[in-house]
Parts: sequence; C-alpha cells; structure tokens
Amino acid sequence: MQRIIVGAASGILAAGFGVAAAELLAAATRPQAGPLIAVGGAVIDATPTPLKEFAVRELGTYDKPALLAGIAVVLLLFTALTGILGLRRRIAVAAGAVVLGAAGAGAALSRPSADMFDTVPSLFGAATAGALLWWLLHRATSMPDRRGLRTGDAPAPAGVPERDFDRRAFLRSAALVAGGAAMAGGSAQWLNRARAGASAKTRQALRLPAPASPAKPVPAGAGPGFFTANRDFYRVDTALSVPRIDLGTWRLRLHGMVDNEFVLSFDDLLDRPLIERDVTLNCVSNEVGGPYIGTARWLGVPLAPLLREAGLRAGADQLVARSAEGMTIGTPIDVLLDGRDAMLVVGMNGEPLPLVNGFPVRMLTPGLYGYAGACKWLTELQVTTFADFDAYWVERGWAARGPVKTTSRIDRPKPFARLTTGAQTIAGVAWAQGRGISAVEISVDGGTWKQAELLPVPSADTWVQWRYAWNAAPGPHSIAVRATDRTGAVQTEKRATPFPDGATGWHTITVTIG
Repeated sequence: MQRIIVGAASGILAAGFGVAAAELLAAATRPQAGPLIAVGGAVIDATPTPLKEFAVRELGTYDKPALLAGIAVVLLLFTALTGILGLRRRIAVAAGAVVLGAAGAGAALSRPSADMFDTVPSLFGAATAGALLWWLLHRATSMPDRRGLRTGDAPAPAGVPERDFDRRAFLRSAALVAGGAAMAGGSAQWLNRARAGASAKTRQALRLPAPASPAKPVPAGAGPGFFTANRDFYRVDTALSVPRIDLGTWRLRLHGMVDNEFVLSFDDLLDRPLIERDVTLNCVSNEVGGPYIGTARWLGVPLAPLLREAGLRAGADQLVARSAEGMTIGTPIDVLLDGRDAMLVVGMNGEPLPLVNGFPVRMLTPGLYGYAGACKWLTELQVTTFADFDAYWVERGWAARGPVKTTSRIDRPKPFARLTTGAQTIAGVAWAQGRGISAVEISVDGGTWKQAELLPVPSADTWVQWRYAWNAAPGPHSIAVRATDRTGAVQTEKRATPFPDGATGWHTITVTIG
C-alpha cells in the first residue's frame, strides 16, 4: 500500500507541476494555447448535442467550471496510475508523458484559430511532468535496504523484505515539486489577471460616440425590469476563457463572395454612423420557461450598409461570422438585408460592450436565436453560401436558419409558490422578435383562456411584459400561458426540446393557495 501511495502521489505532483508550467508558458505567450483550455475546447467540440443540452440545462453558467473539474479529475487519475506503474517499470513514465503531450498538442491543433506554436505549452508541460515523475520515483526508491540493495538490483530472495523507501528524501522532493507547482500556477494566474485587468481598464477608458440614430424612448407604463442589467445578462457560449482583445490591434475583415474586400480597425468602425436599438436576445438552448433571454439597449454599426458597400456577388446567401476563439455563426443574408436593425455592436446599456458579452465587437441580428446571428468577439465576416459552408452549430445538427419562435413565460408567481387567498397578480414576458406580440392569455386549471394586460413596448424587437389579475381560490392550481404574435399565429401547445431549432410548448406552473 505504501508503494501505491508514493507512486500515485508522485504522479499527481509531477502532473501538477507540468500543467502549471504549461499554463505559465501559455499565459506569457498565447493564453488560448494552455492545455486545460485546449483540451476543454476539444471536449466541447466532441461532446454529443444531447449531452451539451443537458449540461446547459442542468448546470447553466457552471457548465464550464464543471468541465474543467472533470478534466482535472481524469488527469489526476491517469497520472496517479502512471506513477504507480512507473515504480516497477520506468518505461511507463515515458509512455505517460508521451500520451499527455500528444493529447494536449492534438487538442491545441484542433482549435479553429490554432497554429503550430500552440502545441509548445502542452509538449513542454508533458516533458516537464515526465522528468519530474522519473526524479521523484528515483528519490523515493534510491535508499538501500537492509541487504544493501538499491533500485535496479536483482530482486530480493524469497522471505527477504522489499527495499525500504527513503521517506525523508521523497518528502523533501515532493515538497519542492509542490512548491514549484504552486509558484508556476500562481504566476500563470497573475499574468492572466493582469491581462484581464488591462482589458478591463481599456474598456473602462473607452468613450463611445453618441448614436446618429438614438433608440426610441421606452413608453411610460413599461414595468420594472424591462431592461436586463449587464451583470445579469445570460451567457451561453463555448469559450472556456474569455478572449482578451487589444483594441489597438483588433481588425475586422470582410471578405468572400464580394467585389470589394476590406479591413476595418475599431476606430474605423466608430467613425461610421451608429444606431441605438432596444432588442431582446435569446438562446436557442432555452427550455420552455427558461432563463436564457434578456433585453438590452444596444449601440452599433448597421450591418446592411457594410454588406452593400462590399458588393455582394450573385448566389451569396450566408454571412459567416468568426470570433477571436474560432467560433463560426452563419446568418442568412436575406435576413440581414430585409430592413431589420442587424448591427455590429460596440455598446450595451449605455456602456462599452462587457468582456463576457463580446468586447470589443459582437454581431446582433434581431429575430434570430443567438446561434444564428449573434457572434461574440467578432474578428471576421465571410460572405459565402449555405451549400459551401456549415457553421459550428449547423455541423452539429442544429437548423441552418434560426428564427425566434413565439414564446411566453410566467415569472410571477414562482413554481410551487404558496400564496394567500384572494387578489393575486400573475405576470411575465412574451416575445416574438420582429413580429411582436398582440395578445397573451392565461388559463387556470385548464379553464377558459383569459386575456392578460400587455404593457407598452418601444418596438416589435423586444419582449412584452404582461400581467393578469387573478382572484385566487383555496387549493392547488395549475397556471398556463400562451401568446399570439402580430401575424395571428398562436403559440403552440406541442412540447418540443430546444434541439434542433428552439423549444415549444406552453409554460405551466403549479401553485398552492391558502
């Protein structure tokens, strides 16, 4: 048992130092090349869609920490086993280092924006871990036993005790490796925090121009909470580490099936007329009644004039947006040119775009789910066709076009709430961006549908707040809501999961009165 513990501890300590050293090298050169981020990204790409949907549904914004924790557990188990095997056969140490290096380097190269240098941190970390594991095992087994034998000598005859471990030498060596791992890991975190702090300071110092076309005032009578605060806005993406982009070097390239390719700097973008619009954005992963939706006042450059300036060629029907970390989002070009306020966003709720929401520039297309029209950390726009290119989510089975479905949600009361008898208010939101909401209805216990009151909104691109006065009788009750959009289409009762083009069904809750 002692040998197993020493071998496992040696493997874990060596791996910890190796990963910390790799992350430090990546932090100092190219943060996205860190092995944890690279492997995590590769795992996300390889994860089946149903499992991704389960993670988003059950873990929400904790899905990424859970993934990294899972990778760490697998790494610890693998390196512990390597250390145990390495006590008897040192070749296991070399084999383990090769496996770790190959896995990290392969994952790094699989990233869309990768280059060959991205393999260096993983290879360096694996080599460092292998060398340290070899050294730790040697230190632990180098003390002669009672017969004067050392590791590598002929095995002891039957009945003779195995050679002792040099506990003091091992503990000193282990403490040295652990301290080094802590220093390397701490330095990597310090560098990453410093880079994040520099990005945050750049954002805070940024002063955006006033819009040439301001947003319409929100009508009097709109309820509290019409806008979602930046800190509360949902986040669903595949980025394990938020990209930190230098405004001075940021460029947006527009190319592909156009007559005039061009590249814009951030200053070039701000020199163009800006528009300000209130738009509700929601994620296709949202379950019925789910939280992945928010409304903000967005500031940005209209996208349609840029496309017209570029000169679209015949047959082009898709605009592929690429982010700094390699995500691709495909948007139908006819949607971008139909008069809606699709834009390249630089501001959100009166301040520069937050880092987690896509700073410095993101794309936004009213009326489409985010996966089909809202690329964060934007760096490239390519005009192409749906026949020639499948964007990231389309490759994984999601619908190529993602129009938002007519949907409604009950926000008050909460599910399973216990309320008092008498006057109660049922309230929530409904949305059908681009079409608008004409009616919201409530049904209690499967009874007749009753009209709810709609609060005023500035445009058809936002959600509508609604409320219904209910005279609640004692006992358990179920409450359902449905919406009708301005085309006359009534929200369907049929339940469907988010995959492949958005969830459907009436949001229904249960409460108890009395």
